[in-house]
Amino acid sequence: KTYELMIDLWATSHVFLPGHSIRVEISSSNFPRFDRNLNTGEDQATSTRCQAAEQTIFHDQRYPSHILLPVIPR
Repeated sequence: KTYELMIDLWATSHVFLPGHSIRVEISSSNFPRFDRNLNTGEDQATSTRCQAAEQTIFHDQRYPSHILLPVIPR
């Protein structure tokens, strides 16, 4: 099943010089920064089962994914 999501990346500030690039990583977890995600929907405190998760980003005519990256001129 395909879902439409809008994810706020919070305000931040970076200066990108010519030749620099950025990378966007999609993950269902950010362990150890945040508690692990068991990807089961079960209670995190009592579950003993983990399950691998797969994130798919569609980027075609039917699902035109995009990233809005505001730019402030110097």
